[in-house]
Amino acid sequence: MTASADFDPIAYINEPRWQASRLGLERIKALLDRLGRPQDSLSFVHVAGTNGKGSTCAYLSSICRAAGLKTGLFTSPYIERFEERIQIDGAAISYDALTAVTRSVRDVAEELAAQTGDHPTEFELMCAVALTFFAQERCDIVVLEVGLGGRLDSTNVIDRAEVDVITRIDLDHTALLGDTLAAIAGEKAAIIKPGAEVVSAPQPPEVRAVIEAAAQEAAVQDADALPPRGSVCFVREQDIANKGINRENGAFIRQFSYKTFDNLQTRLLASYQMENAALALEAALALRKRGWQISDGDIRAGIAQTGWPGRFEVISPAFAEQSAIVVDGGHNPQGARALAASLRQVFPDQQVVFVMSVLADKDYDAMIEAVGDLAKAFVAVTPNNPRALTAAALEQAIRQQYAGDVSVAQDYDEALALARACATGNDVLCFFGSLYAIADIKQALRNTGLLDDTDAGLAGDASAQGAE
Repeated sequence: MTASADFDPIAYINEPRWQASRLGLERIKALLDRLGRPQDSLSFVHVAGTNGKGSTCAYLSSICRAAGLKTGLFTSPYIERFEERIQIDGAAISYDALTAVTRSVRDVAEELAAQTGDHPTEFELMCAVALTFFAQERCDIVVLEVGLGGRLDSTNVIDRAEVDVITRIDLDHTALLGDTLAAIAGEKAAIIKPGAEVVSAPQPPEVRAVIEAAAQEAAVQDADALPPRGSVCFVREQDIANKGINRENGAFIRQFSYKTFDNLQTRLLASYQMENAALALEAALALRKRGWQISDGDIRAGIAQTGWPGRFEVISPAFAEQSAIVVDGGHNPQGARALAASLRQVFPDQQVVFVMSVLADKDYDAMIEAVGDLAKAFVAVTPNNPRALTAAALEQAIRQQYAGDVSVAQDYDEALALARACATGNDVLCFFGSLYAIADIKQALRNTGLLDDTDAGLAGDASAQGAE
């Protein structure tokens, strides 16, 4: 879709002058106040955490849609199209709608900047556009993913939520959020609102304590609530039973059980997706507790129907002699460890040719260590991002830990060719290290006929201030 002659909404939101991450709620509050506080007309499930936010949001959105609710979804970053970040009932906002809403936000933002000398940031503009659009379309429920942190993230402009969800917390963005798990947990648990139900993924003891304290503090502010709130529902790993992966009609399906929900099915194959689905399931039960009409059947159907590109996305070979291809956006040590666990489960006893690209501010040494014992070879490539680690620097980091074959590619087309040349028999090709690389990776796969525009893969979790 081409931009209108006088206004390109994507170029406006992505204007380099306001791309810098400047945490704080003053600008977004002022902007939304002048837009009529669209967030006040909406009901929210607010999702924060380090890993698993996107796929947890996707599961919950799918469950809500299965229940017949008009469901808004705001996530970041996008994978291939900017419009993916704002969805209603699984469909991305149209370019025309994005143009119209962004025009109205722009007019207010420019007026605000002229008066204060402080222009809203890229993510603040995006958040305002999303909330305005969801309010205009009268969504029943909005699944709202935090961009960065929680306490000072633009999405925390909302005053209330039906359910607050905390996914797994790990060390990431330490320069902004703190260098301990407890400090990071404090930033993320700050989304917990008085009156909201709170559900969390399994957490280490120091993180669990912070989340429980935040929920108790919010409960004190909501002392008149009946029944009293303040407790947190934590998913327990022992309540998840892995039933294995089957292949049905050419597609891989993971089967598992959670508490009384037996024989659940998901197309998202990574080992951690059972936990993400269980977390979304608990969030759906919390919504039901608050009066939302969501049946057990809706929960089952929603989990089974969920798709999310770029998270352990398995692209099945057209011919048996071709290598299976995995595309994974895991971009920190926890994500890399989860990737390794998933590769062992889905492709046991198979070697992997890794095509790796990372941002320079990531703990890439720990990521290499997490997958190194599975590797037949590595190909290093530079992602198209200002924060990228160069392929040459990544090659040197890999050689510090790995004695096998390591090569450098100029782009993803060359990386794919090098990886395919290394693979034999039933070896797996695995692209990983950055969500921002996925669009370029998929284009390289299309260029060689390994993926077409109708192929969404068999699994998956889907640039501005956001998840990476």
